[in-house]
Amino acid sequence: MSSTEPPRRSEPVADPQPLARSPWTLPSALAREFDPDRAGRKARRTVRDWVVDFTCFLIAVVIGMVGADAVGQNPHVSPGIAELDQVIGALACAAVWLRRRWPVGLAIAMVPVTVASDTAGGAATIALFTLAVHRPFRYVAWIGAASLAAVPLAFWLRPDAELPYLAAIVFSALLMASVIGWGMFVRSRRELLLSLRDRAVRAENEAALRAEQAQRLAREAIAREMHDVLAHRLTLLSVHAGALEFRPDAPREEIVRAAGVIRESSHEALQDLRQVIGVLRGGDTDASGRPQPTLAALGALVAECREAGMKVTLDSRVTDPEAVPAALGRTAYRIAQEALTNARKHAPGAEVTVTVSGQAGEGLTMAVANPAPPGDVPKVPGSGQGLIGLTERASLAGGRLVHGPGSEGGFHLEAWLPWAP
Repeated sequence: MSSTEPPRRSEPVADPQPLARSPWTLPSALAREFDPDRAGRKARRTVRDWVVDFTCFLIAVVIGMVGADAVGQNPHVSPGIAELDQVIGALACAAVWLRRRWPVGLAIAMVPVTVASDTAGGAATIALFTLAVHRPFRYVAWIGAASLAAVPLAFWLRPDAELPYLAAIVFSALLMASVIGWGMFVRSRRELLLSLRDRAVRAENEAALRAEQAQRLAREAIAREMHDVLAHRLTLLSVHAGALEFRPDAPREEIVRAAGVIRESSHEALQDLRQVIGVLRGGDTDASGRPQPTLAALGALVAECREAGMKVTLDSRVTDPEAVPAALGRTAYRIAQEALTNARKHAPGAEVTVTVSGQAGEGLTMAVANPAPPGDVPKVPGSGQGLIGLTERASLAGGRLVHGPGSEGGFHLEAWLPWAP
């Protein structure tokens, strides 16, 4: 019947439940929780609050009138005491309008008032109900116990004209227990409503976080793919363009070959870029129509690096590269591609050894190693994100990747990937 005063919630609701669209039908505390426009404002009575408060006042007055009539006809009460009883009851009924602001104080004040006045019984009942709705059980327990303890004293001072002493006490105790139980039920129902609302808010926030995380993971995957795909091609372009720049007097055959490699690498880079952009726009991994590289394409990658002037030795101990699962083969291909790109940038002229071994049930192992470069290495830009991306790629595939300087100043990279039987 009256509103509760739960702890203030801090989460705003962008689109509250339909109840929030008609806050005048809710208690003021609930309306403040469901309507973000009311958050932070002083609690003001809604239309429902006014209706409930006026109804509670009428109930207190009606019960008080019944009590006043009973006191007036009670032979155990003198006329002067009966008039004083009615005055106290009228003041108690007027105090009902303060029940929202001071529920505990009003309930405590009604304990001695009910001992002195039968007419205040209705106001005391409303105060006890309001206490059960507004405050936790510890307040209800203490004040309710005090009210029950005052019942025998009240009937001892003014015995009921119709009911025996014990029956009157039992009837009053049952009535007070019913009022307290009803108030606690109303409070628990409202707390349940608020908890469901908070759960909906948390679910909405968690869904937004999951969507944001999925977008972030998708962006990271696309960025990793762009790095793996384009770094190899652009490194080839850089190497051959640098050769043409520093050797303008090179034989025509070398210039033609370098120009062909530059043209082919540019074409491949554009194709790879179109593929990644197609994934970004449409979410289709095969948007470009180009087949994805697998372990069987590792030989072509090594041949391409040899044409670019690298010294690469491929030692493939996998019996049938075509039988390697596509996702596993693609991960292994990208690891070899990035390792060869790093070797070309940081160890030009050094011979690189690529070793691939493994079988179904044991896993696939790939090792890429190179000795120290034979001469001075020009400083090339790099942030180390390629190795970080390879480590993440291997972890996502369920494997592991280690890398570091070799024993004689070179570099060694080894990855193990699970291969289901």
